[in-house]
Amino acid sequence: MPFYHKLGRIPQKRHTTFAKEKGGLHYEELFGTIGFDGMSSLLYHLYRPTQVKDIKTTYSVEPVATINKNLKSYLLKGFAIPQINDHLQSRLSILFNNDLNILLSAPKNLEEDYFYKNTDGDEVIFVHKGTGVLRTFLGNINFREGDYLVIPRGMIYTLKFNSSENRLFIVESYTPVYTPKRYRNYFGQLLEHSPYCERDLRKPEILETHDKKGNFLIKIKKEQMIHEYVYASHPFDVVGWDGYNFPYAFSIHDFEPITGRVHQPPPVHQTFETNRFVICSFCPRMYDYHPESIPAPYNHSNIDSDEVLYYVDGDFMSRNHVQEGFISLHPAGIPHGPHPGAMERSIGKKQTNELAVMVDTFAPLKLTQQAVDISDGKYHKSWLEK
Repeated sequence: MPFYHKLGRIPQKRHTTFAKEKGGLHYEELFGTIGFDGMSSLLYHLYRPTQVKDIKTTYSVEPVATINKNLKSYLLKGFAIPQINDHLQSRLSILFNNDLNILLSAPKNLEEDYFYKNTDGDEVIFVHKGTGVLRTFLGNINFREGDYLVIPRGMIYTLKFNSSENRLFIVESYTPVYTPKRYRNYFGQLLEHSPYCERDLRKPEILETHDKKGNFLIKIKKEQMIHEYVYASHPFDVVGWDGYNFPYAFSIHDFEPITGRVHQPPPVHQTFETNRFVICSFCPRMYDYHPESIPAPYNHSNIDSDEVLYYVDGDFMSRNHVQEGFISLHPAGIPHGPHPGAMERSIGKKQTNELAVMVDTFAPLKLTQQAVDISDGKYHKSWLEK
């Protein structure tokens, strides 16, 4: 996501004095990635961002594998997870490996009395149900159903919901999340054949600046541990910033599908990438227009990738008996494809209204007990002809 943005008041030159209106100087902070070589932003605080008053409890949130070295297809009923009041406590890991952690969340609280910072990885939060505001120390973004919220590692934020009915599909990535490189030119601009462009990415537009001292709890995730820090000033004390490292939102409804005369392969649906996995969006689109085309996907073997598909809405044309919130896992090493009858049903159809999010990993996934608990237990037999 290499493009520039700024909010609030900043000095003309970086690393120079920047006076406060009531006297004294602002405190500059470089918020960067990959040492000093990655994308970064320069922040200007009212108070030193280093004032720690206390460190309270520390506890583990490391996912635990119930099933390792898996070669079985699973169907998980995502809406079967419990609704939990607290946002962080509601995050339940279902699938993970050394590169990412896939979580489901159904928080009920409208907002927490603490802030959160994930220093382990970038977060991509897909909002399946719910509306509200992503509040961050770099500004706020309104979100709605169908939004991806892309939150770089180290961002201090909180989610403010409008109601208690919320469903989130979360991908925590331990390598940076970018727009696909084949959609970008040498300078980083999204090209004409990209299924979305910069004007579709919603940047922070409202900057909260709190001039407050006190006791402010920030829960910081580091090496799969939550550390409860108490800071002496409000974390949203930024008066201005500029740079390339900031959160943004992208609606799955703004993804423009790439179609063809015959069935297009899954990479045309790619929305985000890392060097260890990709995220794709399956959206309503016109079907293939060759007179003898088969719109349903052909059988294929995931020799190098585990495939996770989160079903959002509509009638997913290659699956039988799939409902919203269901999650399929097709492990690398065995073929999968349309369910019996799905290929035949697709012939002659002109369009599909399916909506789904896919995660393809380059390393095998492990299943937690939460995943096993919401599994239907028989999905691997669902291709048998009756």
